[in-house]
Amino acid sequence: MTSPAQQSGPAAATADRAAYVAVLVFPILVLAGGAAGYFFAPTIQQASGWTNTLLGLVMFGMGLTLRPVDFALVAKRPVPIAVGVAAQYIVMPLLALFVSWLLQLPPEIAAGVILVGCAPGGTASNVVAFLARGDVAVSVTMTSISTLLAPLLTPLLTLWLAGQYMPLDGASMAMSIVMIVLIPVIAGIVVRLVLTRLVERLLPVLPWLSVLGIATIVAIVVSGSADRIVQAGLLVLLAVAIHNVLGYTLGYLIGRVTGQPVPVRRATAVEVGMQNSGLAAGLAAQYMSPLAALPGAVFSVWHNLSGAVFALLCRRADARAAARSALTEDDDAARVRS
Repeated sequence: MTSPAQQSGPAAATADRAAYVAVLVFPILVLAGGAAGYFFAPTIQQASGWTNTLLGLVMFGMGLTLRPVDFALVAKRPVPIAVGVAAQYIVMPLLALFVSWLLQLPPEIAAGVILVGCAPGGTASNVVAFLARGDVAVSVTMTSISTLLAPLLTPLLTLWLAGQYMPLDGASMAMSIVMIVLIPVIAGIVVRLVLTRLVERLLPVLPWLSVLGIATIVAIVVSGSADRIVQAGLLVLLAVAIHNVLGYTLGYLIGRVTGQPVPVRRATAVEVGMQNSGLAAGLAAQYMSPLAALPGAVFSVWHNLSGAVFALLCRRADARAAARSALTEDDDAARVRS
């Protein structure tokens, strides 16, 4: 199947529009889920037992979008992949700790922000990397590798950094991630290998099914802390915004310092800044508290909006660079004629 990054002309324009619609509509659907969770909390809270099942279905859908070639890139281009994945699991957890200290967050919210920071790459990051004219292949591989490492690194880092705020069962969390992340992703990859044509027909629908699952998870998470959202909402939004924007910034700078080309820097920025916040919200609701799950729910909305803005800024930078290049060429041509 032709990826958006490989298309040109009218096909590329159509892919651009579809990607922008997805990135901008996703947070609206997730916001709708949050609103439903707030206004119909008693009813939606009855579905709290479905969180892990929904997460497993979202991750199975992610697995259906992956191919063995996505992992082969590790051998072909190990440096940018290693840099990006390392930054994902070092920068974002430490930034979460910094934000918690900076804002003097209450223990439950601090633990939730840290869990978001320790989560793997976000499922929408590949679309944002495409819109930002980043290296989409590198972005997909970074997301895939960070997701496969999540059963080990997410509970380990969360226990280490968030254990000071509230007691955690790292072993149980690790087993949950295996069951709702690792096994569904691998199952999705296997199903795509066996039923390639069928899965490729379904690919355009999968992101929408994924966001509906995340929106439902957010609704359940919000319903569990509806009575405290008014007091904590603005503080959580501020923490999430600082965390996310610093992630983009440091991700890009790390790509630059390590000598990566601009498309890889952009992919790294997106992978570091965008988290699998649906997973973080679900885990927080199960192993922490309803309030600790709120940062993951807010991040699910915020990072799609900020990702669209990041992509727009990247495209404007490209347009300015192209204009400067055209002006220089015109000046050179004028000098030659004179």
